Amino acid sequence: MKEDILHHLEIIRDRIKYACEKAGRNSNEVKLLLATKTVSAERIKIALENGQNLIAENKVQELKEKYEELKHTPHTNHFIGHLQTNKIKDILRYDVSCIQSLDRLDLAEKLHQKLFTENKTIEVLIQVNTSNEESKFGVDPARAIELTKKVAELSTLKIKGLMTIGLFSAETEKVRTCFKILKNLQQEIIRENISNIEMNELSMGMSGDLETAIEEGATIVRVGTAVFGARIYPDSYYWDERKAENKQ
Repeated sequence: MKEDILHHLEIIRDRIKYACEKAGRNSNEVKLLLATKTVSAERIKIALENGQNLIAENKVQELKEKYEELKHTPHTNHFIGHLQTNKIKDILRYDVSCIQSLDRLDLAEKLHQKLFTENKTIEVLIQVNTSNEESKFGVDPARAIELTKKVAELSTLKIKGLMTIGLFSAETEKVRTCFKILKNLQQEIIRENISNIEMNELSMGMSGDLETAIEEGATIVRVGTAVFGARIYPDSYYWDERKAENKQ
């Protein structure tokens, strides 16, 4: 198991390096985030003890279940799944440093209220539904700038950039369109020069399309199956978040 994970990590790092070279970018500009949904703490620790630092969960329950076993191994933890407002306290309790999936104002306001009472701040990315699929959460691109401006008024939320899941498709150019939409939004927001906003991060691209995402400006690529192996169901099953939410 260890040898497989380390071998896969090396392959992914090489893919990132070569994609950056092809795009004329420095590979230091792109962070590898390991998406650890359904992955055991034991297997995650192998990656963390061998040069990987950044991981992320989709489900609060998995975050809670793995916390004790992982907390003594240095790492940075992001949250990349749909966050229900009644789970906010758990996100803050289990050392999440960035919520990549902030997609609506009521969530932002409730996060702010909780953080304000605890005298804390948290980094966030605004999640945008660039594929226009009902199965995915994220703000509509047409409303993304408006939401960003409103979130920027909440002092405890530190906006660092944007996130998208993108289209699950073997057609590269259709996937590329999603990433271009996010990049264009980033540039539009930068031009707005809004206070309390940084637009340095573009979290987009996964195991199957990270090269395309890097070509279009990704600074964080989220990889799970290409490191830890295939899950029982394809990614499209796990990312059908509206279906998953209805089961909770």
